[in-house]
Amino acid sequence: MDSDSGARYRGLLVDWGGVMTSNVFDAFRAFCELEGLEPDELGRRFREDASSRGLLIALETGRLDEDEFEPRFAEILGVDAPGLIERIFAGAGPDDEMLTAVERVHELGTRTGLISNSWGTRRYDRELLARIFDGVVISGEVGIRKPSLQIYTMAADVLGLEPRQCVFVDDLPFNLKPAAELGMATVLHRSSPQTISELEELLGLELR
Repeated sequence: MDSDSGARYRGLLVDWGGVMTSNVFDAFRAFCELEGLEPDELGRRFREDASSRGLLIALETGRLDEDEFEPRFAEILGVDAPGLIERIFAGAGPDDEMLTAVERVHELGTRTGLISNSWGTRRYDRELLARIFDGVVISGEVGIRKPSLQIYTMAADVLGLEPRQCVFVDDLPFNLKPAAELGMATVLHRSSPQTISELEELLGLELR
């Protein structure tokens, strides 16, 4: 690590689900268990089933609203449609350690931003987002989703920075690759303590 890394990186961009919240895939598995599905049914559908993946992409880019997505995906899964998205994410909650760390980064003067692939846009706590982020890029609002290069450059622009001045955190390796191609430093989120330690080193900040 270069000794001046804290000076080089002036912005922090983070994912929401799975970084600022608990593990999303644990929530998926909990949903499947409660609904009587195979534990990896959601993940398998999005990986292998073109119809399911198409619905997800349309939802995340704002071309399909939640009220349209839920009955169509529920039919594929063979489950009840009302409240489907809420049930899928019922097992995920805020990661207070990460929320505190990002708010601390913000308070110390490093610009902070969100890049989130959204399952609809109405579930975000806008007051919280305004408090801890200088800029917010939500896929359903901008019509672009990770891993499109454009969403990363858009987020850096929102912060008034070049991509090479930013650090990006995500829990999915394939979402980190485009950020790295643009010159961002990347952190693969596996646990809050690990991520916070890496951010302290990259940003030259004391976050705990």
